[in-house]
Amino acid sequence: MTTLRGLHGQTVETLGTRIVHGHYAPGRSLPPEELEQEFGISKTVLREALRVLAAKGLVDSRQKRGTIVRPRQDWKLLDADLLRWQGGEPDTAFLENLAEVRGIVEPAGARLAASRRTSADLEAMRTALQAMGDAGSDARAVVEADLAFHRALLDSAHNELLSRMEVVIEAGLRARDQLVHQGEHWPDSVPTHQAVLDAIEAGDGTAAATAVDTLLEQASVDIRKVNRGRHRS
Repeated sequence: MTTLRGLHGQTVETLGTRIVHGHYAPGRSLPPEELEQEFGISKTVLREALRVLAAKGLVDSRQKRGTIVRPRQDWKLLDADLLRWQGGEPDTAFLENLAEVRGIVEPAGARLAASRRTSADLEAMRTALQAMGDAGSDARAVVEADLAFHRALLDSAHNELLSRMEVVIEAGLRARDQLVHQGEHWPDSVPTHQAVLDAIEAGDGTAAATAVDTLLEQASVDIRKVNRGRHRS
């Protein structure tokens, strides 16, 4: 996932996040003088930042018209930064879209992994699962272990295009996990992950896909509980 640094990176992060979360509506002009003054940056830094955002489909810069925010249908939604920006403060629609993609990709990946996994793949999943169990109440450690497990799961299918879906899976997992694990208590996710690992290790593709379906359903239940709690507060 992209890591942006310095004034240039901070400007890209802030403007990108604002656009994605609707602070700047589609069709709105972004006056360079105001942005330069707000961020305390030079014309060159702003120009380079807008060039990055244009490459992601977020803005369109033209002579005489200036820089305009583009409509959502023009955004490169699978861009790693866009996924991360949306996941920072995820809305229900974003989480539902990610859940649907995960429901398509991960059970199929688990089915392939059951017939293609190597001893190294199994060890990677075991290590992630152990880290998940050892994390205890450390929410950040739980999230990272969860991500590691699902990366290892996709890699176990030994399909490089499927492995590239990591950016989507990671965005969904991170957004969901950060929401769920903000609470004082959350369901123990080790057993559901263990069931996936056991099926893959046994070479049972059908059982592996079913175990992933169960895991994803638990994730959906967790999100619904979090959303209900938000609405009551």
